[in-house]
Amino acid sequence: MFQINEVVDLDGQLYRILKTVGDQIIWIEVENKKAFPSFIHIDELEQLIMSEKLTRVSDPFSYLLQLTPTPGSKEEQKRDKYFEIIKPLVINDQFYIPKVRAEYIKQILQGGEISKPYLYRLVRQYWQRGQIQNALLSDYHKSGAKGKKRTANDIKLGRPRKITSGIGAIIDERTEKLFRIVIDKYLLTEQTFTVAFAHRRLKLLYEQYFPNLSEAEKPTRRQLEYFFNREYSDAHKLISTNAPTTYRKDIRPLHSTATMQALGPGSRYEIDATIADIILVSDDNRNQPIGRPILYILVDVFSRFIVGWYIGFENPSYVAAIQALHLGMTDKNKFLQNKELNSESFEWPRPGLPEAILADRGELIGHQIEGLEKSFNIRIENTPPYRGDAKGIVERNFKTLQAEFKPYAPGIVTGVTVKKVGGRNYWLDGKLTLSEFTEIIESSIVMRNFVDPLSKYDKSSDMPADLPLIPVHLWNWGLQNRTGRLRTADPEDVRIALLPTEKVTASENGICLFGLYYSSPEILSAGWMHRVSSSNRPKKLMAAYDPNHANEIYLFHETNSRAYWVCRLTDMSRAYRNSSFWEVWRNLELKKKAMNQSRLNADKVRAVHEKKIESIISSAIKSTPKATNTNTERMRNVGQAREKQLESERLDRRPKTKVTYPSSKVISLRDNDDIDEYPTYEDELFDDGDD
Repeated sequence: MFQINEVVDLDGQLYRILKTVGDQIIWIEVENKKAFPSFIHIDELEQLIMSEKLTRVSDPFSYLLQLTPTPGSKEEQKRDKYFEIIKPLVINDQFYIPKVRAEYIKQILQGGEISKPYLYRLVRQYWQRGQIQNALLSDYHKSGAKGKKRTANDIKLGRPRKITSGIGAIIDERTEKLFRIVIDKYLLTEQTFTVAFAHRRLKLLYEQYFPNLSEAEKPTRRQLEYFFNREYSDAHKLISTNAPTTYRKDIRPLHSTATMQALGPGSRYEIDATIADIILVSDDNRNQPIGRPILYILVDVFSRFIVGWYIGFENPSYVAAIQALHLGMTDKNKFLQNKELNSESFEWPRPGLPEAILADRGELIGHQIEGLEKSFNIRIENTPPYRGDAKGIVERNFKTLQAEFKPYAPGIVTGVTVKKVGGRNYWLDGKLTLSEFTEIIESSIVMRNFVDPLSKYDKSSDMPADLPLIPVHLWNWGLQNRTGRLRTADPEDVRIALLPTEKVTASENGICLFGLYYSSPEILSAGWMHRVSSSNRPKKLMAAYDPNHANEIYLFHETNSRAYWVCRLTDMSRAYRNSSFWEVWRNLELKKKAMNQSRLNADKVRAVHEKKIESIISSAIKSTPKATNTNTERMRNVGQAREKQLESERLDRRPKTKVTYPSSKVISLRDNDDIDEYPTYEDELFDDGDD
């Protein structure tokens, strides 16, 4: 029931069991400096246990088992020497008998190597600390109170000064309080203040509490730095000097690996995007840079196999993510059949739907992904904001793929964007087009999937030692030996499930989406477009659309169902045929801007118009005299007054005839003789002759 060297607690006193003799136990009090081995009956111990007075406790000297003195050190020599001295006594089976013990102590003392009090101390230490040789080790680790804070009274701690004059500052509680104020304000912040800067601020603060003090009596930088390192742990410094997102992403300790969460191929896909570190040029004009492309990667966590990707200039969003997702769930052999990458040695595995997809919150969140989530039972997992480390596998692939072209390709993005000494603007160095860059990335993906081994892949215990750590081999092994998570589905159904969805309305003009109208034979057969009030058309429905193609949409005509009708643009919206929805949105925005500008202009003119109306009405009211006839007489004369007004209106519409009056004789105010003073050419002007 009891074991040798076991430690028990009896009413707060620790005892160590040294030996079992029949139904008796030899034990010794552990913390008593004058204790000797004593007897106790086993039945008595059992009674103490039953009464809950005696309990087993952990050995307070268990650490001695782990100590290993340096070979040849003074500490080892003293331990071995002391053990050789007490060995005749402690190895004797009757050491617990006082007479036998006294005889052996007498023999040891005759050697003259040790005094009697010290001998008793060693023997007692040997028994109390576990009956091992290391029990005789000196407690040097307790010397000097290493790591414990010293209390400064009126004497400065530390070695005296040899070079600097003065005694120096005594670091008491008030000074430590000032230390903490400066440290919390300048050193434990996300800003990069140095210890030297904090020390200068400390001296300014110190002068406010202790004025007229010489520079030599102020706390030194070394004292501040020593206090900082003693009172604040490295973990505390890292947490305080780094932003929470940076600490969680780049610094915090890792507790597991991503592969632990993936049981096999298809258990979890990771998807993420990055901006490639290269400047591309236009296909039409190679001298015109167009910027950095977007690279999306969809990777299987278990095998590290890259199953889907997108390369283009679509900003990181759901629209770009679905391109990579759709490719990841379709046959890549057909996709690459016209490329040089396709060969018998690069046989792509059969695609399928994963069990879960891990993505950023802004890419696969909300109702847009519900089609894939509900129809195909794919779990969508989202990472917290600014936590790129949550998708470490796909992040690692970005570095690997870009390392393939960075040493050779022109236009690589560097830290300098302007020309400096010996530098160039990398925006002007680009030479690759998007199609050429796509070929490079796709070739790198094939190398990554089929050729390059994973040097840091964390294998599980059931994986064969000779299994090549290449993604395609890990994928195939996982399908055969692990739980299969991939599921098959129709590619067109998957594509439609990935498309964004939007609420649409049904009217006699058709299905309205973004101001465009669509129809289908099924809608006509259902009578939704009949121009009658009794039509049983639904009020609101959902439809999926391809942002790249506005000619058709996919109408989910039943509630809680993914069954769809293909609807095409009606003649009412023929202006947008063969357009993308981006063009539709841009035109609608321009239309709204033009309408808004027209309304602003109309409001300005309408204000003048309304003011004129008010003026006319006001003038009419003022010009109307008070009626003298009764209301009955006024109503009786309505017909007569209307006829009179009509005659006047007709008279106004009658064309006006021009009245011709006879001309009068012109009487000249001059004499007739004056007429001859001016020449006349009437005869020449009206002569018909050819002279």
